[in-house]
Amino acid sequence: MKTISILSILFLFVATAGCQNESLKEKTKRIHETALTLDSHTDTPLRFTRDNFSIADFHNGRETHSSLDLPRMEQGGLDAVFIAAFISQKKRDEEGLEHANKQTHTIIDSIYAQVNANSKKVSVAKTAEDAYINEANNKKSFYIGIENGYALGGDVNQVNTFYNRGVRYITLCHTKNNNLCDSSNDTTEHNGLSNFGKDVVKRMNKLGMLIDVSHISDKSFADVLELSTAPVIASHSNARAVCDHVRNMTDEMLVKLAENGGVIQVCLLSDYVRPPVKQPKRDSAFDALREKYNNFKDLSEEVYAQAVKEWYETRRKYPQILATVSDLVDHIDHIVNIAGIDHVGIGSDFDGGGALKDCFDVSEMQNITKELIVRGYSEEDIIKIWGGNFMRVFKEVEAHKIRK
Repeated sequence: MKTISILSILFLFVATAGCQNESLKEKTKRIHETALTLDSHTDTPLRFTRDNFSIADFHNGRETHSSLDLPRMEQGGLDAVFIAAFISQKKRDEEGLEHANKQTHTIIDSIYAQVNANSKKVSVAKTAEDAYINEANNKKSFYIGIENGYALGGDVNQVNTFYNRGVRYITLCHTKNNNLCDSSNDTTEHNGLSNFGKDVVKRMNKLGMLIDVSHISDKSFADVLELSTAPVIASHSNARAVCDHVRNMTDEMLVKLAENGGVIQVCLLSDYVRPPVKQPKRDSAFDALREKYNNFKDLSEEVYAQAVKEWYETRRKYPQILATVSDLVDHIDHIVNIAGIDHVGIGSDFDGGGALKDCFDVSEMQNITKELIVRGYSEEDIIKIWGGNFMRVFKEVEAHKIRK
């Protein structure tokens, strides 16, 4: 017995010494192999209905400005991702609401089509546990979210319909006010949540669906936290104290989110990471596009497709001076200091504008882990940031439904 104990101690000593001698690259790779890594927000389905795009194919991000596919998820060590059915805000009359709802169902159809065509490599996950099962079976997980409650078409029962189709969170609004609540980027209309928005929050609680507070106004956020009986998420937001943008969350909001038990997922969209660098030629080119296409409002599907094409062409011609991974981790440092290590994760906003100089697409996501290691975050903390915290909230929301 004594000999076995000595051998055990020697084994642990050698193993520990081996870990201490790991290179940064080796440690990063090992952590990604150990952790369930999750990105809580991408807009990749935007490509499913308007491009000849396959998630099975490798796409060069800097040439195509696409951010996510299965080969690049493998390169970046990402196991699971919430891909959003995004609906831009248009007219809120009966015709507009009906169209938004129909379009959202079409986008969800396209998600299932992509997954079904690659069913050996990826599946639609519907519970927190599904991602762990898929990871064990060497499969990627696509969770479905909806970005903009406009998609409900003004009908609270569509929350149930979308839940039954696999949707597991709804971002309550986007950059304009809708029937649910005020947006952080718009004027005051409802002074927070509308009565319809309150009904939606209650229904989401009842179903065990994650409530996403990214994009909503500060007052809407306060209303949600007062009303919700389950923890909430901010699927792609940053700290306003680090980058003063209305889309980011104040320290007071971060404290309230932690008290709620929720989680904020830091976003890679450069303008939310650090104040943008002035680029007059680029700014003028985009201003001209906005003027040409009526600020992208009230466009037919054909004209909108052309506008998007020209938008990407302009991005290629005038590339943005982007923030860096170091800038992003400044937000994580601040959030950990204010809200605690248990309340932060990563939600890239890839394919919706998310991109950093040294994390341009999903293939480069391990650069975030490297920076966290360099700054002294423990392996346990990094695993929390890369999905552990989000999954804790996910499971609590699921359990909340069961208790109901």
